[in-house]
Amino acid sequence: MRTRLRRAGWSALGWTLLAVGVVLFPLPGPGLLLMVAGLAVLAEQHAWAARRVDALRDRALAGARRGVSTHARAALSLTVCAALAASGLLWVWAPDQPSWWVLPAWTWLPGGPWTGVGQVVSGLLTLALVGWAYACRLTRSGMLGS
Repeated sequence: MRTRLRRAGWSALGWTLLAVGVVLFPLPGPGLLLMVAGLAVLAEQHAWAARRVDALRDRALAGARRGVSTHARAALSLTVCAALAASGLLWVWAPDQPSWWVLPAWTWLPGGPWTGVGQVVSGLLTLALVGWAYACRLTRSGMLGS
């Protein structure tokens, strides 16, 4: 009985993370990370999810290798990740819509300050991951595969 409850709880958590990630995906921030986290939780219970996680991991590691394959690419990757984190501060700060903004008002900083918090966290996570990938490349630790 307890094993069934634990299994049901993990499945519910996985599906919840996946669903929240899908809802948040259009906004800047953690939508994609939540979808991957939900899939990873579901992978513990379901073979179909494990196959998807394996494929995502392989693609992510290949992208990490490509992103830090040269010093210039590594610098560009780090700069883009830092800009992502910094741009989230704009959502947190939430300045008034500028007069030159020609799009409808609802398009100015959609999602509010919590979207900015999510974007800052996502940017810092990606910054850490790119730094890790670069360190693996420099030490040739093989953690990124061949």
